[in-house]
Amino acid sequence: MLEWLEQALGDGWKLTPAGGLTGEAFFAKKEDKRLFLKRNSSPFLAVLSAEGIVPKLVWTKRMENGDVITAQEWLEGRELKPHDMKDQRVADLLHKIHHSTELLDMLMRLGIMPLTSDDIFQSIKKELHAMNLVNKYKEVEIALGNLEILLPKTRNQKLVVCHSDLNHNNLLMSKEGHLYLIDWDNATIADPASDYGLVLKWYIPKENWEDWLKKYGVEEDDYILERMYWYLLHDSLHYLVWHLKRKEPAKVIERLRDLQELNEQVEDLV
Repeated sequence: MLEWLEQALGDGWKLTPAGGLTGEAFFAKKEDKRLFLKRNSSPFLAVLSAEGIVPKLVWTKRMENGDVITAQEWLEGRELKPHDMKDQRVADLLHKIHHSTELLDMLMRLGIMPLTSDDIFQSIKKELHAMNLVNKYKEVEIALGNLEILLPKTRNQKLVVCHSDLNHNNLLMSKEGHLYLIDWDNATIADPASDYGLVLKWYIPKENWEDWLKKYGVEEDDYILERMYWYLLHDSLHYLVWHLKRKEPAKVIERLRDLQELNEQVEDLV
């Protein structure tokens, strides 16, 4: 990997791993020039850059082995802290993403198909039964039942580009105060409630949810809470499966606790 990057950059650049699960991202520095490099980023990155949602794309190079290296601006700034997620700029950026026809057109051209809640439900149901988790964990059985009960209220929504991994570490604030959302590897076309439900659950006190939704630009209607909880339940089940496959028992316990809490909250809705 390093050899290919050195070949793409030329002489005199110092490379530092940027972390992350894949190990395929690096910072590069040469005198006063600085870049963020990644291997095989989605072509979606170009339109995200053009829309000002990610740091500017500087160049793209295809290597002899077929890999594509992208270089973006490495900005002076910081990741958001959990308390920063209440900032109006977070709601504004999400609204911009969810209402962008350019992003939607590009994802469709890349072959990403819209995900309806019925598709998602059948997929997670099949996986949970295949792993015998419905019989093994009461929390899973109840959660799957809640997904089925709430499913009709999630239908016939406008499906938009969703980031699908909204945590504070993926939001960068430049020194000039411009907000960027990075790490688009899980981008989907889905109900926007699947995105802002994550922000509300993890960062916004429940008594402030209505205010945040107004900041974003929706009123608390059209089954908004039911839809948010539906996607939160699915998200928790999805990561329960993921942690089980990775043999991470502490994380599994954490996810089961999340499910129990979500199930209790859904009981107040239905």
